[in-house]
Amino acid sequence: MTTIAKQWDARTAGPVPHDTNYYLKCMLGGVLACGLTHTAITPLDVTKCNMQVNPAKYKGLISGLRTIVAEEGARAVWKGYAPTFIGYSMQGAFKYGLYEMFKDTYSNLLGEENAKKYKGLIWCGASASAEFFADIALCPMEMVKVKVQTSVPGTFPTALGPAVAQMRADSAITRFPFGSLVPLWSRQIPYTVAKFFFFEKAVEFFYTYVFTKPKESYSKTTQLGVTFASGYSAGVICAIVSHPADTVVSLMSKPANKGKGFGQIASEFGYLNLATKGLGTRVLMIGTLTGLQWWIYDTFKTVMGLGTTGGK
Repeated sequence: MTTIAKQWDARTAGPVPHDTNYYLKCMLGGVLACGLTHTAITPLDVTKCNMQVNPAKYKGLISGLRTIVAEEGARAVWKGYAPTFIGYSMQGAFKYGLYEMFKDTYSNLLGEENAKKYKGLIWCGASASAEFFADIALCPMEMVKVKVQTSVPGTFPTALGPAVAQMRADSAITRFPFGSLVPLWSRQIPYTVAKFFFFEKAVEFFYTYVFTKPKESYSKTTQLGVTFASGYSAGVICAIVSHPADTVVSLMSKPANKGKGFGQIASEFGYLNLATKGLGTRVLMIGTLTGLQWWIYDTFKTVMGLGTTGGK
C-alpha cells in the first residue's frame, strides 16, 4: 500500500496550531500591545511632535515638557490620548495579527526548505504587508492626534469628537482622513520591518549564544526577559530608520505648511534636521515602547497558551 507524504504546512509546524482562533488572539494581543503603550507615553509624544514642528521653541524633552505645562497647564501633556488609543489599537490588531498570518502564508508559498533558508526575507515581507493594512486603519486617528498635539493652544479642539468634526469640516485643507497615508507608510513600513526583523534576529541570537538550551526549558519569566531585551534593541534601530518620515508627518500639521508637498516640506526644513531634530527623545520613546509592546504581546500570548515569539 502506497503512503502519501503529508504536505508541510507552517500553520501546523510549531507547537501550537495557527488556526483562526490563534490569529484572532494575536490581533487582540496587538491591540493591548500598541494601544496601551502608545497612550501611556502621550506626554513624550506631545513633546516630540512639538520639538519637530517648532525646534526653536521646544529644544529638548525636559525643557519642552516644562514649556508646555507652563503655557497650557499640566493636562496639556495628555492632549490627543483618545485618538492615540483608538488609532494605535486598530493598528496593533492588524500589525501583529496579520504579521503572523502573512508569515505563515509566505512560508507555505516557499515551502519548508526555502522557508527556513529565507526566513529573514519572510519576516520582512510579512511585516511590510501587515503594516500596509495597519496604517490604513491608523491614518485617520493619527492625523487627528498630530493636529491636536501641535496646534497653537485655542486654535483647534482638543476633545476627540469636536477634533474629528473639525478635521472633516476642513478636509479640503487637512486632507482628512487619508491625507497622511503616504508619509505614514514611508515612516511605519520601514519602522515595522526593522521592528520585526531585528526583534526576531535578537531573539534568535539570545537562544543561540546566551541561552543555549531548548527555549522551552527556560521559565516564562526568562523567555519574557529575552522578549523585552530583544524588543528594546529593535526599537532603537526602528527609531533611527523611521525618524525623518515621522518628522514630515508632524510638520504637515503646521499651518505654514498647508498645501505643500512632502518633498517641499522636507527641503525647506532641511534633511539633516529631519534626521536629527527630536531623535534622542524618539530613541528613548521608541526603544521603551517597542520593548514594552513585545513584552505585553508575548505575555498575552503566554497567558493564552500560545508561547512566546521567535527562537532558533
